[in-house]
Amino acid sequence: MRTCLNCSGELKGPDWSCPSCGFAPRRESGYLAFTSSRPDDAFVPEAFEWLAKAEEGFWWFDARNELIAWAVEKWCRNARNILEIGCGTGVVAANIARRFPWLEVSVAELFAEALPFVSRRIPAATVYQLDARAMPFRAEFDVIGAFDVIEHIDEDEKVLAAMHRALVPGGIVLITVPQHPFLWSRFDAYGHHKRRYTRRELSIKLGAAGFDVLDMRSFVSLLMPLQLAARLIPSSRDYDPQNEFRISPVVNTLLKKVMNVEVALVRSGLSFPFGGSLLAVARAV
Repeated sequence: MRTCLNCSGELKGPDWSCPSCGFAPRRESGYLAFTSSRPDDAFVPEAFEWLAKAEEGFWWFDARNELIAWAVEKWCRNARNILEIGCGTGVVAANIARRFPWLEVSVAELFAEALPFVSRRIPAATVYQLDARAMPFRAEFDVIGAFDVIEHIDEDEKVLAAMHRALVPGGIVLITVPQHPFLWSRFDAYGHHKRRYTRRELSIKLGAAGFDVLDMRSFVSLLMPLQLAARLIPSSRDYDPQNEFRISPVVNTLLKKVMNVEVALVRSGLSFPFGGSLLAVARAV
């Protein structure tokens, strides 16, 4: 079911115009735009172009995609559709669409500048430009994913509540977030992160939003010593976030191999007690 963001009235039929108050989203090239606002400390829109290039074949994005695909296989086998919020340039949704072709894929992003990249990567996806804290859906999706999204938002509880409303009863939410506050770095600050999570904090917030946590596990665990070392070694250079992606092909391949081992261990049932990131799977109750 879809609802009007202006008056909360129910929308019927294919038209997004509200029969009660007349509100309708703007129709931009290839997507429906529900908001034109953005936070004051917003992500730099110009970064989407280089990010779209950097994501392709980069060890961290590939490893996260493998882990998300494992979670979809394990927990969402009977799903008919999926919505990814905060989809960025579409690197996750494109992998899901490719590996699970029976899923109807929808994506949502606050920043309109990212949406052309999404449309190119996933031509068949339904694309929305909206604020994840206020989504026009009620019991609409079987699965909703938010992959490294909610740490950017002050009111992460509002996002979790909106996700719960948008899921069918018993629907699944898949979430990845940065873990361990003691790993906070300049990368977090530049990326406009509001927090790094602990398991306890994420579990409490999911429970308060009406979710039953089914699984929660760390990843980027085998490489955590490198993360710690990078934070302990002081640097006098001005911070350039693109340096995070400027590694040699040999190093990128080695890191991929390590993460392939880690994903294989996760698939075998191993759960690491620590790691740079956290994956949560929860059911709407």
